[in-house]
Amino acid sequence: MPKNLKRYAGLGHLHFLTFSCYRRLPLLGTEPARDTFVQVLGTIQKRYNFLLVGYVVMPEHVHLLISETAEHTPSTILKVLKQRLSRDLISARELARSNRSSLSGTKANVILPRFWQPRFYDFNVYSATKRREKLEYMHQNPVKRGLVRNPADWIWSSCSFYEKGTVGLVRIDPVE
Repeated sequence: MPKNLKRYAGLGHLHFLTFSCYRRLPLLGTEPARDTFVQVLGTIQKRYNFLLVGYVVMPEHVHLLISETAEHTPSTILKVLKQRLSRDLISARELARSNRSSLSGTKANVILPRFWQPRFYDFNVYSATKRREKLEYMHQNPVKRGLVRNPADWIWSSCSFYEKGTVGLVRIDPVE
């Protein structure tokens, strides 16, 4: 990611955020890890009162489409989300590791210096056309990667809300 990345907050735009696991490793590659991510996302959404317009959790990266709030920028929201997830997912990983005494020396037992890449990509979504474009892009991610055939089948995404009108793992706030 560029070092001179500029972020524009306070304009009332939605923000399309992309952030990756450390070295793009599939640290969200298990169902429990993705479930934890979505659970924490819902908690942070309630606490910081931002609109969650869309999301997709992939094995090594995440896309969010969120609003700003009067009190918090997307940078602040993402900082808290990443810190909370790091703590919860690393604790779960350490517990699983302690239960696998015969696997010492395998990749599963490698201690990483961090869970997330330090930066993130932020694109201001300034129109309904861009909002649809970003939602479509994120919802197609699991299909392009061969994880599912139909984007609505990837439960760690807001797609089923938009395609079927069903409530998913976290509350979605559609914006017109």
